[in-house]
Amino acid sequence: MTGFSTRAVHAGAQPDPTTGARVQPIYQTTSYVFRDADHAANLFALQEFGDIYSRIGNPTVTALEARIADLEGGTMGLATASGHAAQILALHLLMEPGTNLVAARQLYGGSINQFNHAIRKFGWQVRWADIDDPQSFADAVDENTRLIFTESLANPGGLVTDMAAVAKVAQEAGVPYIVDNTMASPALCRPLEHGAHIVVESLTKFVGGHGNSVGGVLVDGGRFDWMAHKDKFPTLTTPQAYYNDLVFADTFGAMPLGPDGANVDIAFAIAAKAFSLRDIGPALSPFNAFLLLTGCETLPLRMDKHCENALGVARWLSGHEKVSWVRYAGLEGDPHHARAQTYMPKGAGAVFTFGLKGGHEAGVKLVAGTKLFSHLANIGDTRSLIIHPASTTHSQLTEDQKIAAGAAPETVRLSIGIEDIDDIIADLDQALAAL
Repeated sequence: MTGFSTRAVHAGAQPDPTTGARVQPIYQTTSYVFRDADHAANLFALQEFGDIYSRIGNPTVTALEARIADLEGGTMGLATASGHAAQILALHLLMEPGTNLVAARQLYGGSINQFNHAIRKFGWQVRWADIDDPQSFADAVDENTRLIFTESLANPGGLVTDMAAVAKVAQEAGVPYIVDNTMASPALCRPLEHGAHIVVESLTKFVGGHGNSVGGVLVDGGRFDWMAHKDKFPTLTTPQAYYNDLVFADTFGAMPLGPDGANVDIAFAIAAKAFSLRDIGPALSPFNAFLLLTGCETLPLRMDKHCENALGVARWLSGHEKVSWVRYAGLEGDPHHARAQTYMPKGAGAVFTFGLKGGHEAGVKLVAGTKLFSHLANIGDTRSLIIHPASTTHSQLTEDQKIAAGAAPETVRLSIGIEDIDDIIADLDQALAAL
């Protein structure tokens, strides 16, 4: 299978060998019976792949992991209870107390909060950089830096990261580059093709696509040489007593799981499952995995419509007298338009922001005045969504942080759905007229 749409339907799942069920079954079970004592011992020692307990692995979840890894071009995926959980597991595996990550300040507000506050409980620190200035990433790196983190398409501003430039900084620093690909999804962008080593994603958004389930994933690109930077990543490169002194990077760095038995590196994904997921525990439920698999099947179709509608709405807003600016990389005059053509040639996504001349008060009033749009804290739904970030998703940030993250007081964020574009525009038109 080579086509993206074909893989979105088929990758990772086969007809059930026992019943012949064509759709991936929901394995709603906590545990799995061992064949014998040796089988149980091999599973617990990571000498054999298989399911033990659904906090660590479940066949429905495994099918989802394989499909997303395939679509992202990675070697193995690990599904989690949310996108935030995927980020924490990635950091948990790579960082030690006293270490830091360098992150783009243009991030989803929840990620900014997670990095500014929650990770400090682990003794980790964050240093901020700017996606329009790759040198700012290099300047922030020091001997304690363990990873660089950006989004491919930044939330809420719809800003496109020059991933190749940031990847070069990560390579020179000897640390992995992690990209959050939530806003673009693998239908529009595959960060591993542009130098990223690991992808994280909130499957809640475009992959699921219907606003009915929460989930996340991290995807191992299999391209970072952990042993070349042995001292920085001891969980991966030194013997682990809790697995009989197994060294993850050695044991799982060359597994014959690729096409025609080619060796692939799945060390990061296996360690994240066997160490971080096992002990922190943010497992994805099999029912949510089933819903996310179902949503994935129509991902390319929906993304085409999302992008078509978003571009039309952005163009219409650009000419409105009550709108002071529109930031959408799909617009020819947008500062990130050229980057979008490089990294997301099929479309610049469904989410963008615009500014109202009436400022904060106008933003709040516009949100309240829409009828077709749903006012809620999500993106990537089939339905069109609207929110005023400064008073909601980014409200815990300082004014300077809000502006840096693309959530200034006059900013309204739209997630354009797949309804008829005339109806979407008509709803915005009547709400703007009431300002």
